[in-house]
Amino acid sequence: MDTFLNIVNAAPGLLDPYVILAMIVGTAVGIAVGALPGLSATMGIAVLIPLTFTMEPLVALGMIAGIYNGSMYGGSIPAILLRIPGTPAGVATVFDGHEMAKQGKARQALDISLVSSSIGSAVSAVVLLLVAPPLALVALTFGPADYFWLAVFGMTTIAIMLAGNPAKGILSACFGLCIGIVGIDGISGNERFTFGTVEFLSGIHIVVLLTGLYAIPPAIDLLLGKNAIQAGDVDLGEAAKGFRWSSLVPTWIRASAIGLTVGLIPALGGNIAALLAWQEERRYSRNKDNWGKGEPAGLAAPECANNADTGATLIPALTLGIPGNAVAAVILGALLVHGLRPGPDLFRGNADITYGFMLTMLVTSGLMFVIGKLGARAYVNVLRVPRQLLGPIILALTVVGVYAIHNSVFEVILMLAFGLVGFAMEKMAIPRAPAVLAVILGPISEENLRRSLLISQDNFAYLLQSPISIVLALLALVALASPWLPKVNWRRGGTSDAPKESD
Repeated sequence: MDTFLNIVNAAPGLLDPYVILAMIVGTAVGIAVGALPGLSATMGIAVLIPLTFTMEPLVALGMIAGIYNGSMYGGSIPAILLRIPGTPAGVATVFDGHEMAKQGKARQALDISLVSSSIGSAVSAVVLLLVAPPLALVALTFGPADYFWLAVFGMTTIAIMLAGNPAKGILSACFGLCIGIVGIDGISGNERFTFGTVEFLSGIHIVVLLTGLYAIPPAIDLLLGKNAIQAGDVDLGEAAKGFRWSSLVPTWIRASAIGLTVGLIPALGGNIAALLAWQEERRYSRNKDNWGKGEPAGLAAPECANNADTGATLIPALTLGIPGNAVAAVILGALLVHGLRPGPDLFRGNADITYGFMLTMLVTSGLMFVIGKLGARAYVNVLRVPRQLLGPIILALTVVGVYAIHNSVFEVILMLAFGLVGFAMEKMAIPRAPAVLAVILGPISEENLRRSLLISQDNFAYLLQSPISIVLALLALVALASPWLPKVNWRRGGTSDAPKESD
């Protein structure tokens, strides 16, 4: 009842013309930020915070909500049109979204992405509004051993089940693990694989790796005249003509649930939610062979999941002061700038602003649909840019985006080096998604493993004392055994549904 009254009291604040304008501008800017390879919601919000010092808190937070939601959808635009994920969460969108564009269904793909993103964001905002405190308690039940097994399960699932060849998937994940341990050890303080280079002390930034592995190879292909989509190949007429939207309802329900669950657990994020949703939806599908070849559900699932993650990541951030991801951490900084301290008191002493901010998350999910719909034709017309210009433009944008992270030429060179590695991986059919995921989950698994052993005084049995740990460990074993299960079925006269190479 108190929650409902707080929502009612906060709602009039959204009618302020400045708040409305801030949400519109923020959403439009967010879509643009997400659409530019190398840029991210974290970067967009971080750049915006100094400009909000003189704004009213709700005006500033409304603009931040727009950037957050808009950038998550915006990352799908280059993923669909150019095979380049604009944000880390857009990796899984490439699998089927770009294939739809190559088949002349770019408008349909953009529509599916937009609708799915809007639904995911709206669901996430409603959950954030109504059940933030109860759901925050779920994250508190995870101990170090649980986080370790969760990370192992995530890496195992993607490495084994995402690739047609499990060995290549594991090889990619191992590459990511090696990249993830570069820098200063957070527990002992020792330098690891820095080779005496100051630039490696803080580790390798995920955007540098992501941009190199995913943005540079398509640019090289464009420069070489390969895998280029011409504007004439894209359907510029009515989008999604004759498409049955009702067929995606189960996908949206499952993907929203995955996005909410992943978003609630700190340190995971929309990229993991998207990859898990894609894999889970593929498992439910009756047409597994169509996945990675332009399956609409394969586009709807990751887009819905990574947007359902947005509000969920703010649940532990607002109620406990524990940011779910880098964007939530930056948003916490924005709250502190405006004198708002995260925690239980935030919902009592600043209820109007807090619930107003959560309402802006819901409103901007609708604005994202309107602005995205109006700009759909402009996005498709990106493909009218001549191939000879498109490749250099992509390279220039990636260089600018990566340089803007730390104003570091070294990171630009590193990004280009990863680009060559990504190009080689692509030619050898080695999936890149396990590498990206391992860079994120590797440090989490190592840190929590070492923390568990410190707590238990090197007693490995401690890792399986929790029911959550046991379930996650069993799921990881099932994922490891899954490549051999189709063979067993074949020997018994069944059919094989082994996953195909999708990266």
